[in-house]
Amino acid sequence: MTNDKILLDHGSGGKISHSMFSELILPVFNNPELAKQDDGAILMLGEEKLAFSTDSYVVDPIFFPGGNIGDLAINGTINDIAMCGATPRFISVGLIIEEGLPLADFKTILETMAKAARKAGVKIVTGDTKVVPRGKADKIFINTSGIGVIAPGVNVSGSNARPGDKIIVSGTIADHGIAVLGTREGLKFDSDIKTDSAPLNKMVQSIIDSSCGIHVLRDPTRGGLGTTLNEIAIQSNVGINILESSLPIRGAVRGTCELLGFDPLYIANEGKLIAFVPEKDAQDVLEIIRQDEFGKDAVILGEVTNKDPGRVFLKTLIGGSRIVDMLTGEQLPRIC
Repeated sequence: MTNDKILLDHGSGGKISHSMFSELILPVFNNPELAKQDDGAILMLGEEKLAFSTDSYVVDPIFFPGGNIGDLAINGTINDIAMCGATPRFISVGLIIEEGLPLADFKTILETMAKAARKAGVKIVTGDTKVVPRGKADKIFINTSGIGVIAPGVNVSGSNARPGDKIIVSGTIADHGIAVLGTREGLKFDSDIKTDSAPLNKMVQSIIDSSCGIHVLRDPTRGGLGTTLNEIAIQSNVGINILESSLPIRGAVRGTCELLGFDPLYIANEGKLIAFVPEKDAQDVLEIIRQDEFGKDAVILGEVTNKDPGRVFLKTLIGGSRIVDMLTGEQLPRIC
């Protein structure tokens, strides 16, 4: 790291975020569970195998098409637990509220959190509330932590990708980031662009309950699909090839990105997953995902190779190839 102060870029989920983690955070707290760098820690308590994850949400604005900061926080932690191959069970909620937040808004946020938890079949069981003076926060920040149970024989990790694996993405990308941006900037869209925030634990459970193999699960949130694929390529020391022709992007989202100069590969998603599965199981897993209410637009995006370990390549529509690197800088701050 070359900066002597924290920048917004440190929260982007991209290159600078990874440098901060690997050079500052990990050396201080280093242990085998943290060093794996998955969406949650895998912990053994006696004979029980658990997944534990935590995340904080500072999205601006706190209300956006299709959701708000409350259900975003619940779904986000549910998904991080599910990406460990676990069944989410319990969630904690920490609230930092700025003085002056309308009580009606606060009640709406709480009610949507409760609704999201019920839909996913998890319980909110503990938490904490703090109120800070006006101007010392931004309406409301939420921290959620979750615990889930991993069934015997399930082994899902970003370090498990293998050459020959097919890569599946469960639906269209960049919806969430563009929905938040549109609300923040007062953009008017010709179509209904809204957040994709959704709980993916039932989709994951359906995959696990099948006889199909599953090596890696990850939800491409901060840093988007491009950064997440790079993380997996580095963790597993493999190469990744994806097809531009297979990228699932809504027309309105693509148009907005082109107009504003954004790359949809690096825009956050909050209700999509990436699955790395053996080639022999790819079609079956794809069909399982498509049967879920949140996976109807799933596609096979590419494959894992043993060439160029740690790198991701995109085969373009005109037949060329370009490197897909980690996000550099911060395209859209405060979107989760």
